[in-house]
Amino acid sequence: MRILLIHQFFLEDDDGGGSRWNEMSRIWIEAGHQVTVLAGMVHYMGSESSRYEGHYFHQSTNRDGVRVIRCHVSDRYNSGFLGRLWAYFSFTFSSIWGGLRRAKGTYDVIVVTSPPLFVGITALVLSRWKRTPFVFEVRDLWPESAIDTGVLTNTLVIKFAYWFEGFVYRQARLINVLTPAFREALITKKNIPAEKIIFIPNAADFALSEELRGTFDAGEFRRAHGLGQHFVITYVGAHGVANHLVQVLDAAERLRDTRVLFLLIGDGMKKKELMANARQRGLTNVRFVDSVPKREVFRYILASDMGTSVLKKVDTFKTVYSNKTFDYFSCKKPVLMAIDGVSRELVEAADAGMFVEPESPDDFAQKVRYYLENPDLLKKQGENGYRYARQHFDREVLARRYLSLIS
Repeated sequence: MRILLIHQFFLEDDDGGGSRWNEMSRIWIEAGHQVTVLAGMVHYMGSESSRYEGHYFHQSTNRDGVRVIRCHVSDRYNSGFLGRLWAYFSFTFSSIWGGLRRAKGTYDVIVVTSPPLFVGITALVLSRWKRTPFVFEVRDLWPESAIDTGVLTNTLVIKFAYWFEGFVYRQARLINVLTPAFREALITKKNIPAEKIIFIPNAADFALSEELRGTFDAGEFRRAHGLGQHFVITYVGAHGVANHLVQVLDAAERLRDTRVLFLLIGDGMKKKELMANARQRGLTNVRFVDSVPKREVFRYILASDMGTSVLKKVDTFKTVYSNKTFDYFSCKKPVLMAIDGVSRELVEAADAGMFVEPESPDDFAQKVRYYLENPDLLKKQGENGYRYARQHFDREVLARRYLSLIS
């Protein structure tokens, strides 16, 4: 098949961040298919590569053989709500043009993944122009998540977003959801026919974890990075409004008397504020690490004692799987899950960690102290998570299932 993927935040080679589609497209290429991606020039954590300065389009082939057409995105991405909204729409306009002028030729299917929801405009235009059906993927319930976190407040914009969401769902040939809760919401609240919905969730990248585990020296890595005898809890991901990482700082303040060290790896619009907050409190048990390639992320996780997944306490986030959780699973690390709902159910079903009440630093600190007092639990739960992910969330298996469903 010839597949056109529309993904504003498709990663560069060696970028840090959510790599679901980089891995999915690699597997599809290996299976003999052709994949072309319309992507943006700004990382979802807000950084822009200097190589695109002065360019509205940039075309290349990544190391996996995927043809990537980078399209202009406004550099106002991290300048508040209006700046981010304009960044979304600027990609919509540029990706339509890029799809018409750069991604020429015929395709068998268009796959578009959101958020942002507005990539659906690109899918609608290109689907009609190229007379090609499109599959719409829901990675987050939007606009609900933007409303619940206070990012979206304008009544007219909210009404338009709900109307447009419904319109895109009706026009899509298939809709892929990443969690069972998304499927339930689409059927019961948005009246989408069940037969139109497929379920290919986030997954664990065992290829990388297995490769590293055979040669990686965790002790040497800890010495080289000054982790020493610390009990290391690693968070990997965006430092934005939705993540509400101040709750980790609050927990760290309550754990000053322990050997616990929190590593916060990533970037985002709240990172500078968080760093200033940590300095103001004198938190020496919190360390910020800039975004690193996924291979390096896995080294940090393998050298840690635990991982943590954290989001703001809002109802919408009860429907999401945190993709970083699967990285922890594949590296055999138990998870402190500060997200209620399906993410909590995932960790508890696997017996691969412990639920932490979101935005409750006292509960967070208490659960950490429990692990300090019961170190044998770390290995047991780490192995549990690995086995559970192997059985239910293997990237290779799910990528091929996705391919068969869209065929």
